[in-house]
Amino acid sequence: MHSKLARFTERCVALSQKAVGYDSQPPIKKEEGGYADWVIIAIHGLREYLDHTYRQLLDVLQEMPDIVAKLGLSVDELPHFTTVCSRKQDLKMNVWRTLLALSADLFDTGEIQAIDSTSIAHRSSSHNYAKRVKGTFESVKTTILVDCSTRAILDVHCSMNLPHDTQIAWKVLKRNLSNVKTVVADKGFDWDDLRQMLRNNGIRPVIKHREFYSLDAAHNARIDDNTYHHRSIVESIFFALRKRFGSTIKARTWFGQFRELVLKCAVRNIEQTLTA
Repeated sequence: MHSKLARFTERCVALSQKAVGYDSQPPIKKEEGGYADWVIIAIHGLREYLDHTYRQLLDVLQEMPDIVAKLGLSVDELPHFTTVCSRKQDLKMNVWRTLLALSADLFDTGEIQAIDSTSIAHRSSSHNYAKRVKGTFESVKTTILVDCSTRAILDVHCSMNLPHDTQIAWKVLKRNLSNVKTVVADKGFDWDDLRQMLRNNGIRPVIKHREFYSLDAAHNARIDDNTYHHRSIVESIFFALRKRFGSTIKARTWFGQFRELVLKCAVRNIEQTLTA
């Protein structure tokens, strides 16, 4: 039987090829000296999976010819770690989102999905760096949509501007209308327009009301507790992400941080299929 690392690499390569839409693209064009996008994506997936720096990963892969062969390369053809680092920023965010969506498609989703937000901190930066970029990038507001039966991460939204949860929720949900049946969320997502938009698309909203009036309390009393308590699953996923990948993100730029978070979610999805 193949090792877990080998199986992860195979699935990561397959999804990376689909994400860029070039299943038959060669891993490297020697006459042009360029690596295919899917090779770069797969290497980044391995980096997150193994929790290595760019330099450490390429050094370790030198001793893993069987894993490198799954990338369609020989050890001598591995890219330099600086190439892997710089190419990540060149790939559009849509590619990383497509990778996440494809990783979610590996699961048979259930009837209930949950959405929630949290702040994920950026690792401490030096005073000189913070002054040079005119900011500290203290945290990224991260919202994830999770399938409660499989615990697969269906989508993720990242923001530096701290928008209200209700505005984020519709952006995320309208991208996943075909995958969502019942949405569970806490009072932070209390917005009548959001509930109505979901109902208009055949989706059942189970969202607690903020209790300003007695009618709000009456609405909450009618909510099925067994369904609403699925909301705790999305909180457990946030805990699992921090435990698996650390409580901080490493990228220095805001767009790099967004890519990093989406990639972590995709890697977790793929990893979960290996133990299913």
